[in-house]
Amino acid sequence: MLSAPDVLRFLLAACLVGMALLAFLFLRRRELTMKESLAWGLLIVLVPLLGPFLVIVLRPGTPLRASQPRIKPRSGSIP
Repeated sequence: MLSAPDVLRFLLAACLVGMALLAFLFLRRRELTMKESLAWGLLIVLVPLLGPFLVIVLRPGTPLRASQPRIKPRSGSIP
């Protein structure tokens, strides 16, 4: 049977892996040079608690494409 400290260690590891995965997915949608991508990726891996958070907060590079509104207004609608 698992003890409480073992469960907490597992949950902490799962959170760290989840945050790193989200940060990598975020970086994938940004336009960065190879060196910039490598540097941010190393930050994510080598600084497990702050790395993913910093990648999302600092938003390196530029978005790959501009977001467009999903719902188009009708031509006769009130603005």
